[in-house]
Amino acid sequence: MAAAVSTAASLGLAADDAIVLQDSNRLTLRLLPCDVVARVAPVAQQAARLEIELARRLAGAGCPVAAPEPRVGPRVHEWDGFAVTLWTYHGPVASREISPADYARALERLHVGMRGLDIPVPHFTDRVEQARRLLADPDRTPALADADRELLGDTLRSLGRAIGERGGAGQPLHGEPHPGNVLGTGNGPLFIDLETCCRGPVEFDLAHAPEEVGAHYPGADRALLRECRILVLAMITTWRWDRDDRLPGGRELGTQWLGRIRSALG
Repeated sequence: MAAAVSTAASLGLAADDAIVLQDSNRLTLRLLPCDVVARVAPVAQQAARLEIELARRLAGAGCPVAAPEPRVGPRVHEWDGFAVTLWTYHGPVASREISPADYARALERLHVGMRGLDIPVPHFTDRVEQARRLLADPDRTPALADADRELLGDTLRSLGRAIGERGGAGQPLHGEPHPGNVLGTGNGPLFIDLETCCRGPVEFDLAHAPEEVGAHYPGADRALLRECRILVLAMITTWRWDRDDRLPGGRELGTQWLGRIRSALG
């Protein structure tokens, strides 16, 4: 919080107060009275430069993403070991409910815009491999039972390979366009948190959205989407068992999701 307030002040933005909007792997704050969103993470644990560049280019192309704060320019600021980025604040609208059709249209627009990017991004299988490495290290996942570790490892290995073969070269994706990364605004749905950008089939992105969204996305491969949903569930379940995971209620979610994976696999 001190890094965010100090950064804003050094740029001429009045920041006498900071309201926590989200506290997980990164701290997200609303700074007042300048009304700017600050995202803060340790310099060694973030991909802020990629995120800010993606947001700058996508917003400039009219894609549905939250834009960097225009008063200070799109760049990463470092303060006392933290990376700080500043973003436009979007206040809540009367109805924050985003219909599945609007969600799908916004995601399709984002995908169309991302196809024109020439920024190198990792393949989605790299993220699958990150989850597998976490599973392979009991010191980082000490509370995970052996049977659950085997279930997650087998699911990540088999579906990661199958989807990689079926999905072809793919295209740049958001990476995690779940409802927590979509803002309902007066200008329609806007996507945030682009640090997870990767390359793969659009079904990998759709797998993060509510199931009803997939029915409104044109041309989605239903069988591939089902496999992607199970794969994504295995990935996010694995991360909930990381001893350093800070998602509120994460361990309880991880337990529930293990049951969902077993049900989905029959």
